[in-house]
Amino acid sequence: MLESNLKVVDRDVKTLVRDAQALFQAAATLTGEKADEVRNRGMQLLDTALAKVQGAQTSIVVAGKKVVTSTDDYVKENPWRMIAAAAGVGLVAGVFLGRR
Repeated sequence: MLESNLKVVDRDVKTLVRDAQALFQAAATLTGEKADEVRNRGMQLLDTALAKVQGAQTSIVVAGKKVVTSTDDYVKENPWRMIAAAAGVGLVAGVFLGRR
């Protein structure tokens, strides 16, 4: 679920940034009130993109904290399993590194 939300946010932000770039390029050729209007619209698009990125960042931090908490709980409940897993990973790494 988090991955699909991130893809949607990524796509939306890229679209908003492209639109803002197009508006700023158009504003470069315009003068007067029309240029100010286009620049203001571009700034609004960039503000929207920033808000979406900040929202995604918040949800990623929350999800990361949940993962860390659940991992920590699992390790505390099963310390010997974690010691065995770490030893197994160390053994496999040692075998691969020893061959070189």
